Amino acid sequence: MTKPLPSPPDFQHSMVGVGWRQPHYGELLQQRPPLSFIEVHSENFFGEGGAALSVLEQGRSCYPLSLHGVGLSLGSAAGLDSWHLDQLARLVKHIDPVRVSDHASFARGAFKGRTVHASDLLPIPFSSEALNVLCTNVQQVQDRLQRRFLVENLSSYLNWLPDPDEPALREPDFLSTLAQRTGCGLLIDVNNIYVNALNDQINGAPGDPLQQCLHWLDRISPTVVGEIHLAGHCRVQPVPGEEALGEIVIDDHGSRVCAEVWQIYAYAIARFGAVPTLIEWDTDIPALDVLLAEAAQAQAVLTATAERPA
Repeated sequence: MTKPLPSPPDFQHSMVGVGWRQPHYGELLQQRPPLSFIEVHSENFFGEGGAALSVLEQGRSCYPLSLHGVGLSLGSAAGLDSWHLDQLARLVKHIDPVRVSDHASFARGAFKGRTVHASDLLPIPFSSEALNVLCTNVQQVQDRLQRRFLVENLSSYLNWLPDPDEPALREPDFLSTLAQRTGCGLLIDVNNIYVNALNDQINGAPGDPLQQCLHWLDRISPTVVGEIHLAGHCRVQPVPGEEALGEIVIDDHGSRVCAEVWQIYAYAIARFGAVPTLIEWDTDIPALDVLLAEAAQAQAVLTATAERPA
């Protein structure tokens, strides 16, 4: 664990990476397509030694590597899990990733006198109290890792009841304040913004979901954006007999990026500049060539938009 890892090659003409998942471990290492970086879920590589870490070291020798977490529970009022943070710190020290990130969500909480983990990305209210909790936990992570940390906006499928004594902040303002107070960066998931807008529309919200996403991006300062995620989503219809549940749009990372999300992405690049971009695909994982084609399209959008005169 103490031997320095070699520096990966520099693919200077790429700003796009892919989520590196188990079905593509060997093929990616063999083909070595010219990607800017690869990204893995941090929790899959906790612990010392073993086959998983060996594969990760091989990937790190070929590409810059980004660690993306799903289990820190940054918004938890119960505080961070010390074991989880220890494991992440160990992995960061060994791998020296280009970026480390997790979500503006919570999973840990008190239940019947003990702390439990929901194993899910649950939304947090956009209140001053929740912001204070999130800031404290994000600062703790940054102090431990001794580096800037990125926090991702969430696709959420429920909303907190409003507090009549304190109107909630808008999500982009909430996240912008987090970045201002802690010095952290933001990982902007464009698909998550669109999924939330579509679900708002299903629930009766007025306005065009696409335009709402562009207005969302307008409220984010370019200086705080460290990475962008792109993914697919699906629209789920209620099963017969359960029509009262209604339809819902799910951020399942199981298909190609849709046309509307590509439009939002182009707008984001025009606003934020050439930001490192990831193609996420976690369910119904396709052939590697399909994933690389999505990455190539992202690179084409990024290049064309970033080079367009203002």
